[in-house]
Amino acid sequence: MSADADYADAPRIPPIPPRPPRRPAAPPADEDPKTTVLRPVPAEPADPAAPAAAPPAARQPLPAEAAPASTPPVAPAPPTAPAAPPAPVAPPRPSAPPTTPPRPRAEPPAAPPPPTDAPRSFRDTAAFHLANSASLWDEPAARTSPAPAQAPPPTAPAPAPTPPPPAPTPWPATPVGPTGVEPAPRRSLAERLPSTRIVAAAVSLVLGIGLMGGAAAGSWLTESPAKGTPTPEAAFAKGQDAWRNTPVDTLFPRTVEGLAAGPGGADRTWIRIAVAPDADCTAAVEGPLAKELAPAGCARLLRATYVDATRTDVITVGAQTTKADRSGMMDLNARFSTHNLATRTALMPLPLAARGTPAEGFGPAQRASWTVRILTDIPVVVYAVSGFADGREVTDPQPADAAVQPGTATAPAESGLGHDAKGLADKVTATFRAASGIPASPTEEAP
Repeated sequence: MSADADYADAPRIPPIPPRPPRRPAAPPADEDPKTTVLRPVPAEPADPAAPAAAPPAARQPLPAEAAPASTPPVAPAPPTAPAAPPAPVAPPRPSAPPTTPPRPRAEPPAAPPPPTDAPRSFRDTAAFHLANSASLWDEPAARTSPAPAQAPPPTAPAPAPTPPPPAPTPWPATPVGPTGVEPAPRRSLAERLPSTRIVAAAVSLVLGIGLMGGAAAGSWLTESPAKGTPTPEAAFAKGQDAWRNTPVDTLFPRTVEGLAAGPGGADRTWIRIAVAPDADCTAAVEGPLAKELAPAGCARLLRATYVDATRTDVITVGAQTTKADRSGMMDLNARFSTHNLATRTALMPLPLAARGTPAEGFGPAQRASWTVRILTDIPVVVYAVSGFADGREVTDPQPADAAVQPGTATAPAESGLGHDAKGLADKVTATFRAASGIPASPTEEAP
């Protein structure tokens, strides 16, 4: 048997790998443009109070017997058979010479020594290294004028006594100028304010007042009639032709609303049921009243009959246009007032009884209340007479001015016939005055 067979089961030791080739030395870190080098921390200053430390002894090789055992000894294999010869080992390759000789490392400038009273931990922080290496990574402008090193906070400084606050400096009465220069004299308001501003302010004031006056005048003109309030003479002359120039539905509206015109302030509504054609003033139409109105003359007589909303009361309204002038109307009014002609029962106007209406049975015996108005601003005499729509006779008629008085217990007063005569006379008077261009008085309302 051969020797290889004897060592077939013995463990084979792998060959020793060759040594790697030597690499060129890397350039120093401070010469690499992509590497930022922090300034090395200077050695810790020696404390004069502490004893000088002994220099470290040179490292001496330990004797063989004192060398620590790093690994336990491996028991040798029993020599059962002679070991095989080791494989040949390749010679190591020569290392390639460096292409470029390394540059000598430039030493960074020495940093100023830290203060002796700073703690040791302060020099080991990143803030300390960043503060001392600012000149390496700051901008070129900052490198030319390096910022002063940040002073470390004091460990425990003793509080210094607080100095007393300085006395307040009094405010000068006049502004203090530079040394040797006297302040300029204060100018008056007229000198400091330019004349253009004064003119502009005056113009603005005048325009504002003018606009306010124009707005007020426009509002007054808008609220007034279209042609303004006529003079008394013009209104009187226009009233003479009102019966001719004004529609009958305007002088005698189809429906008249009387707000608070009834007994106790109740609202009343009157509906027109008949209109008589215009006629001359005769005793057959007006009765004895025509004789008393004859001195003023008669131009035209208009009449209409109304019924209330309950169809209980009927009222006849008349408007006689006279031929008198203003002084003649004043004389007529004075005579009626002096002799109380408007309240005489014998001078009650005659009613207008229209067939086929609730006023068909309205005759002289059914008259219950009446009123007569002598107008002096226009040549018109307005009157009204009321009665019951069922045709009953009234034995004690009463003037409207007396029947509307509170507490009156007569039949015309309690039935509201006095309120009907007075309310309709007021409405027709307002319509004739409005047709003449006269605005309604506060006590009158247009229908």
